[in-house]
Amino acid sequence: MAVIEVEGLWKIFGGDPERARTLAQDEGLSKAEVKEETDSVIAVNDANFDVQEQEIFVVMGLSGSGKSTLLRCVNRLVEPTFGTVRVHGEDVTAYDQEQLRQIRRTKMSMVFQNFGLFPHRTVLGNVEYGLEVSGADKEKRQAKARRTLELVGLEGYEDSNPGELSGGMQQRVGLARALVNDPEILLMDEAFSALDPLIREEMQNELLDLQDMWDPAATILFITHDLDEALKMGDRIAIMKDGEIAQIGTPTEILTNPADDYVESFVQNVDRTKVIPVRTVMRAPTDEEAERLTEEDPSVSLHTSIAEVLPRVLETDGPVAVRDSAGTLKGIVSQKDVMAEITRNASNVSKTREASRHAEKMETA
Repeated sequence: MAVIEVEGLWKIFGGDPERARTLAQDEGLSKAEVKEETDSVIAVNDANFDVQEQEIFVVMGLSGSGKSTLLRCVNRLVEPTFGTVRVHGEDVTAYDQEQLRQIRRTKMSMVFQNFGLFPHRTVLGNVEYGLEVSGADKEKRQAKARRTLELVGLEGYEDSNPGELSGGMQQRVGLARALVNDPEILLMDEAFSALDPLIREEMQNELLDLQDMWDPAATILFITHDLDEALKMGDRIAIMKDGEIAQIGTPTEILTNPADDYVESFVQNVDRTKVIPVRTVMRAPTDEEAERLTEEDPSVSLHTSIAEVLPRVLETDGPVAVRDSAGTLKGIVSQKDVMAEITRNASNVSKTREASRHAEKMETA
């Protein structure tokens, strides 16, 4: 079921949006050509997509591609110029300010790249802020904030000031603040981009584990400029270029069947076994296999990469269990499954390299 539906969405900055849209849509002018003609900038160009319930939908693109503007159009921090955004079938683009405040308080939360914490409030004060604005009782909201901080691994830091924390810990506070209201929809704008690589990976895993633990899981719209992050996090990915969506697909579809040269340029050197999680190749166990598996048997998480799972399947004769963060069996993966994926990746890499060599020869001929 679609939670978010975006249809014919445009965001045009400048004084002549109607003409800018006509030039882009009907006459096929590029973003740069439209700006030259009208002095209007097309940030989002006729975006159409939906986000399914409990899905992590990633919008990936380089700086200036329009991805962050698109996200902000969904909760109307930026006003769309044309088009509609529906949440649970309701047209958010038609909401008045009171309706917008209500949906932001009760259904949508947002996590920013720059943390956005209140420096004059403690960690606990930052996390409970949304509940305080909603009028929740002090004792109840602080108890809820403490539970949420525990959930993101910050138990014991309630009375600290944000400036005393590392960047990764500050982002955990931002995540806790977004989660404390039990949002149905989580909007994440380059949330981990400012973090060091190791902390960034830790936060990615943290979010994926939290998504497993939530009941029900949130619907997440996740913005990034990093392809590896998109492939790791996304159930589906939309790749943007110059305000347009170039392709929407699963990580496997993006890697194996790029829609055009632009998408192919992103994926041609990716070792998919290092970024694609094992959940993409796992299968449901038979009743007999499920009965034989115990909690003591080798297991991996849903987010373990195919390359990382290889040693595990080589160490055992039978299948390896794939479990969520709560230890629930979600599927199994065998030596055969993993080796088939590795072989397929090697074949794709070989074909890509051969195509690149052929193109180079044609250019120099």
